[in-house]
Amino acid sequence: MPTQVLLVEDDHRIAQALSLALDDEGFGVLHVPDGETALDAVEAERVDLVLLDLMLPGMDGITVCRRLRADGDLPIIIVTARSDSRDVIAGLEAGADDYVTKPLVAGELAARMRALLRRRSPGRPAVLHAGDLEVRLDAATVFRDGTQLHLTRTEFGLLAELAAAPGTVVTREQLLSRVWGYDYFGDTRLLDVHVRRLRRKVETDPDQPRRIVTVRGMGYKIEPGP
Repeated sequence: MPTQVLLVEDDHRIAQALSLALDDEGFGVLHVPDGETALDAVEAERVDLVLLDLMLPGMDGITVCRRLRADGDLPIIIVTARSDSRDVIAGLEAGADDYVTKPLVAGELAARMRALLRRRSPGRPAVLHAGDLEVRLDAATVFRDGTQLHLTRTEFGLLAELAAAPGTVVTREQLLSRVWGYDYFGDTRLLDVHVRRLRRKVETDPDQPRRIVTVRGMGYKIEPGP
């Protein structure tokens, strides 16, 4: 069965054009015009990924994103008409995995969607360890001192990349390429917000991180010790 995308877009012309373009890329598209209907559709239909416009009538896209993320790890890409940092960061903090700006380019969007849906763990052992963290690649689960942590698909991918080389700096460019699958041309807001989200789940004190450490001017590393 083709990947089923829930397109949440109130502009019918944009939705129709994007649905046709994504159909040509091999995706199935279910279009809804507002947030309330989107939440109902996720409950009633098979949905593999959500493409969510931020500017919606009634319930705004940020609220929809937050509601969807509270219920699970369904991949979410937000769509914004502006590249304003506040819009982008608000959407990512609400739980989105990625973002795109209008006007949309169907081929680039499809590549981002496939990268988000793809799990990458070639050539690695089944279980990675970093201090009190245990990353089980085959099951896509993470445990801290025996307690399972609930991570999104993107947070899991980010942690797996860091845990694959404890104590080693992984550059921002490497993380963007390996986790999201394409170049961001210097735009690291996406990565930095996801690191903050991940720290809230794996750190005792996210404001003073001891597990996932920033290496200024380079990237991040995960400390191998306790």
